[in-house]
Amino acid sequence: MVAGAALAFVATAAQAVIPVYPTPGVENPILYTFTAASSDNLSAYFAGSGASYNETLGLLVNGVDTGISGLQNHTTPLGIALSFGDVTAGDALTFLINIQTTGATFYSQKSRNSDGANHVYSAPYAGGDYGSPAGTYVAFEDLPKGRSDFNYGDEQFVFTNVGTPVPEPAAWALMLVGFGVVGAAMRRRVSSVVVVA
Repeated sequence: MVAGAALAFVATAAQAVIPVYPTPGVENPILYTFTAASSDNLSAYFAGSGASYNETLGLLVNGVDTGISGLQNHTTPLGIALSFGDVTAGDALTFLINIQTTGATFYSQKSRNSDGANHVYSAPYAGGDYGSPAGTYVAFEDLPKGRSDFNYGDEQFVFTNVGTPVPEPAAWALMLVGFGVVGAAMRRRVSSVVVVA
Protein backbone atom coordinates (compact mmCIF):
# COMPACT_ATOMS: atom_id res chain seq x y z
CA MET A 1 0.00 0.00 0.00
CA VAL A 2 2.22 2.80 -1.20
CA ALA A 3 0.40 6.08 -0.87
CA GLY A 4 2.22 8.04 -3.57
CA ALA A 5 -0.75 10.16 -4.60
CA ALA A 6 -0.90 11.82 -1.20
CA LEU A 7 2.63 13.14 -1.42
CA ALA A 8 4.26 15.19 -4.08
CA PHE A 9 7.95 14.72 -4.71
CA VAL A 10 9.09 18.26 -4.04
CA ALA A 11 12.64 19.43 -3.53
CA THR A 12 13.02 22.93 -2.21
CA ALA A 13 15.95 25.15 -1.40
CA ALA A 14 14.83 25.22 2.25
CA GLN A 15 15.19 21.49 2.81
CA ALA A 16 16.13 20.05 6.17
CA VAL A 17 19.15 17.80 6.20
CA ILE A 18 18.75 14.03 6.45
CA PRO A 19 20.84 12.89 9.45
CA VAL A 20 24.10 11.09 8.74
CA TYR A 21 25.76 8.46 10.93
CA PRO A 22 28.77 10.34 12.37
CA THR A 23 31.30 7.49 12.63
CA PRO A 24 31.08 5.23 9.56
CA GLY A 25 33.10 2.05 9.78
CA VAL A 26 32.35 1.65 13.50
CA GLU A 27 29.31 -0.27 14.76
CA ASN A 28 26.79 2.10 16.33
CA PRO A 29 27.11 1.56 20.11
CA ILE A 30 23.71 3.12 20.84
CA LEU A 31 20.77 0.72 21.01
CA TYR A 32 17.26 2.16 20.67
CA THR A 33 13.81 1.33 21.94
CA PHE A 34 11.04 2.56 19.63
CA THR A 35 7.44 3.04 20.76
CA ALA A 36 4.28 4.46 19.22
CA ALA A 37 3.81 8.07 20.33
CA SER A 38 0.02 8.04 20.03
CA SER A 39 -2.91 5.86 19.01
CA ASP A 40 -2.87 6.77 15.34
CA ASN A 41 -1.48 5.77 11.94
CA LEU A 42 2.20 4.83 11.62
CA SER A 43 3.79 5.72 8.29
CA ALA A 44 7.28 5.33 6.87
CA TYR A 45 8.67 7.74 4.26
CA PHE A 46 11.46 6.51 2.02
CA ALA A 47 14.51 8.77 2.52
CA GLY A 48 17.16 7.03 0.42
CA SER A 49 19.31 3.99 -0.14
CA GLY A 50 22.99 3.39 -0.70
CA ALA A 51 22.51 -0.38 -0.99
CA SER A 52 23.36 -2.51 -3.97
CA TYR A 53 21.07 -5.30 -2.68
CA ASN A 54 17.29 -5.33 -3.24
CA GLU A 55 15.53 -4.62 0.06
CA THR A 56 12.13 -3.82 1.57
CA LEU A 57 10.95 -2.45 4.91
CA GLY A 58 8.78 -4.29 7.44
CA LEU A 59 7.50 -3.85 11.01
CA LEU A 60 6.84 -5.84 14.17
CA VAL A 61 4.33 -4.38 16.65
CA ASN A 62 4.73 -5.79 20.15
CA GLY A 63 6.84 -8.57 18.59
CA VAL A 64 4.20 -9.57 16.01
CA ASP A 65 4.92 -9.15 12.29
CA THR A 66 2.35 -6.84 10.70
CA GLY A 67 2.68 -8.68 7.38
CA ILE A 68 3.03 -5.30 5.66
CA SER A 69 6.21 -4.65 3.74
CA GLY A 70 7.22 -2.37 0.94
CA LEU A 71 9.25 0.64 -0.16
CA GLN A 72 11.57 -1.38 -2.38
CA ASN A 73 14.89 0.49 -2.31
CA HIS A 74 15.62 0.52 -6.06
CA THR A 75 12.19 1.43 -7.39
CA THR A 76 10.56 3.64 -4.73
CA PRO A 77 10.86 7.40 -5.32
CA LEU A 78 12.17 9.48 -2.41
CA GLY A 79 9.41 10.79 -0.14
CA ILE A 80 6.88 8.05 -0.95
CA ALA A 81 5.08 6.71 2.13
CA LEU A 82 4.05 3.27 3.32
CA SER A 83 1.25 3.09 5.88
CA PHE A 84 1.56 0.40 8.52
CA GLY A 85 -1.96 1.18 9.76
CA ASP A 86 -2.99 2.18 13.25
CA VAL A 87 -0.91 1.51 16.33
CA THR A 88 -1.69 2.15 19.99
CA ALA A 89 0.27 4.61 22.13
CA GLY A 90 3.09 2.75 23.84
CA ASP A 91 3.21 -0.17 21.38
CA ALA A 92 6.73 -1.57 21.01
CA LEU A 93 7.91 -1.04 17.41
CA THR A 94 10.67 -3.08 15.79
CA PHE A 95 11.62 -2.04 12.27
CA LEU A 96 13.23 -4.49 9.88
CA ILE A 97 14.68 -4.74 6.41
CA ASN A 98 14.22 -7.85 4.31
CA ILE A 99 17.23 -8.24 2.05
CA GLN A 100 15.79 -10.07 -0.94
CA THR A 101 19.20 -10.51 -2.60
CA THR A 102 20.69 -12.52 0.30
CA GLY A 103 17.60 -13.69 2.20
CA ALA A 104 18.80 -11.97 5.41
CA THR A 105 16.59 -9.91 7.71
CA PHE A 106 17.99 -7.27 10.05
CA TYR A 107 16.04 -5.64 12.87
CA SER A 108 16.20 -2.38 14.80
CA GLN A 109 16.40 -4.55 17.93
CA LYS A 110 19.96 -5.91 18.14
CA SER A 111 18.96 -9.05 20.07
CA ARG A 112 16.90 -10.22 17.06
CA ASN A 113 19.85 -10.09 14.63
CA SER A 114 21.48 -13.44 13.89
CA ASP A 115 24.95 -11.82 13.67
CA GLY A 116 24.60 -10.02 17.03
CA ALA A 117 25.27 -6.61 15.46
CA ASN A 118 23.40 -3.32 15.77
CA HIS A 119 21.98 -2.63 12.32
CA VAL A 120 20.35 0.78 12.96
CA TYR A 121 21.17 4.39 13.60
CA SER A 122 18.39 6.80 14.59
CA ALA A 123 17.94 10.53 15.18
CA PRO A 124 15.10 13.06 15.36
CA TYR A 125 14.31 14.56 11.94
CA ALA A 126 13.01 18.10 11.39
CA GLY A 127 11.25 17.36 8.09
CA GLY A 128 11.36 18.92 4.66
CA ASP A 129 13.51 16.66 2.49
CA TYR A 130 11.58 15.03 -0.35
CA GLY A 131 8.30 16.21 1.12
CA SER A 132 8.81 14.08 4.26
CA PRO A 133 7.27 15.38 7.49
CA ALA A 134 9.11 15.72 10.78
CA GLY A 135 9.56 12.42 12.56
CA THR A 136 12.04 9.78 13.62
CA TYR A 137 14.83 8.97 11.18
CA VAL A 138 15.98 5.33 11.13
CA ALA A 139 18.81 4.13 8.88
CA PHE A 140 19.91 0.54 8.38
CA GLU A 141 23.16 -1.29 7.75
CA ASP A 142 22.50 -4.23 5.42
CA LEU A 143 25.75 -6.21 5.61
CA PRO A 144 26.40 -8.82 8.32
CA LYS A 145 29.01 -8.29 11.01
CA GLY A 146 32.44 -9.26 9.69
CA ARG A 147 31.65 -7.91 6.22
CA SER A 148 29.87 -4.72 7.27
CA ASP A 149 31.08 -1.20 6.50
CA PHE A 150 28.75 0.15 9.24
CA ASN A 151 27.88 3.26 7.26
CA TYR A 152 24.17 3.08 8.21
CA GLY A 153 23.10 4.48 4.85
CA ASP A 154 21.83 1.35 3.11
CA GLU A 155 18.15 1.95 3.86
CA GLN A 156 16.84 5.24 5.26
CA PHE A 157 13.33 6.06 6.44
CA VAL A 158 11.44 8.76 8.35
CA PHE A 159 8.67 7.42 10.58
CA THR A 160 5.69 9.39 11.85
CA ASN A 161 4.01 8.59 15.17
CA VAL A 162 7.20 7.20 16.70
CA GLY A 163 8.39 8.67 19.97
CA THR A 164 11.84 10.21 20.16
CA PRO A 165 14.33 7.34 19.84
CA VAL A 166 15.25 6.33 23.38
CA PRO A 167 18.67 4.77 23.93
CA GLU A 168 18.48 1.59 25.99
CA PRO A 169 19.91 1.74 29.58
CA ALA A 170 23.25 0.16 28.60
CA ALA A 171 23.69 2.82 25.91
CA TRP A 172 22.97 5.57 28.47
CA ALA A 173 25.66 4.13 30.76
CA LEU A 174 28.14 4.06 27.88
CA MET A 175 27.34 7.67 26.95
CA LEU A 176 27.68 8.83 30.57
CA VAL A 177 31.08 7.16 30.87
CA GLY A 178 32.10 8.89 27.62
CA PHE A 179 30.96 12.28 28.93
CA GLY A 180 32.88 11.65 32.16
CA VAL A 181 36.08 10.84 30.26
CA VAL A 182 35.72 13.97 28.12
CA GLY A 183 35.05 16.10 31.23
CA ALA A 184 38.06 14.66 33.06
CA ALA A 185 40.27 15.28 30.02
CA MET A 186 39.08 18.88 29.82
CA ARG A 187 39.76 19.45 33.55
CA ARG A 188 43.22 17.90 33.20
CA ARG A 189 43.94 20.09 30.19
CA VAL A 190 42.94 23.27 32.03
CA SER A 191 44.94 22.40 35.16
CA SER A 192 48.09 21.59 33.17
CA VAL A 193 48.36 25.03 31.60
CA VAL A 194 51.60 26.71 32.66
CA VAL A 195 51.82 30.48 32.57
CA VAL A 196 55.27 31.90 31.88
CA ALA A 197 55.82 35.56 32.79
